[in-house]
Amino acid sequence: MLCIKNLHKRFGHIHALDNVSLTVPRGTICGLVGSNGSGKSTLLRVIAGVMRADEGHVTLDGERIFENPALKQRILFVSDEPYAPQGATMRRMTAFYRSLYPTFDDARRAELQAQFRLDDDTPIRSMSRGKRRLAAVCLALSAKPQLLLMDETADGLDPVMRHTVKSVIASDVAARDSSAILVSHSLRELESLCDQLALLHDSHLILDRDVFDLKRAAYKIQVAFDHPFTKERFSGLSVVQYEQHASVATLILEGDRDVIETTVSAMEPLLFEMLPLTLEEIFLYELRSLDYDYTALLGGDDA
Repeated sequence: MLCIKNLHKRFGHIHALDNVSLTVPRGTICGLVGSNGSGKSTLLRVIAGVMRADEGHVTLDGERIFENPALKQRILFVSDEPYAPQGATMRRMTAFYRSLYPTFDDARRAELQAQFRLDDDTPIRSMSRGKRRLAAVCLALSAKPQLLLMDETADGLDPVMRHTVKSVIASDVAARDSSAILVSHSLRELESLCDQLALLHDSHLILDRDVFDLKRAAYKIQVAFDHPFTKERFSGLSVVQYEQHASVATLILEGDRDVIETTVSAMEPLLFEMLPLTLEEIFLYELRSLDYDYTALLGGDDA
């Protein structure tokens, strides 16, 4: 289990992380979102032991990470701009990773390299941005880390390869009971992938929730009647969001699902459907009371 407790990191007078606490259990994929400058990349670097926290601590299975080389061999960090030395190829980087990580699996590397269509001898720096990202993902997953940290996981990848990479990460985490923290600017990149969602804003962690619990906290319904009606028709329910077009209304409601179904059914509607909430809708529901412009998190291409 990864445990982050009361973490502070400053650069001069700038607070990059301010009293951040977060727990990520084994077998969990945590999606970390936030706008530019919110502290996401700094948090990953502190977790990986690349940076030392000014206050607080980070532990993996109860052991502190910084200045613990043996523990760092169980953690792998892929930055938003993966580095490869001049002239480095997949063949050379494989040898390098094999020397650093005792769990490195050559068979897994060969399998992923074929799946991602990466050859052995092309210099990584001469590859396209997407191919460089795939090379980094291939090497990272082949090391079979207990904790995988990825900054902008799908950056530069086409929709098909984004889907492939996310599927591979999800299957690896499940099969090995490992953990992953995936950073993204876009909630759409995290849809259907993450078990846990955390939001950093202005160096503070302002949301940390289990995605399953989030999805049970609110429900979306579509309803229509054979007579005119307004939002006041649903005054007996806790309405978070209400939209109406002609005779059809779409609502996001918080509360117990059975109570919502019973109450609305008793109104004898012509149409009544319970619809699944997207991660974006859940996120907006959770943050509706905060003074925060979260529209930037709703960008990105669908995957």
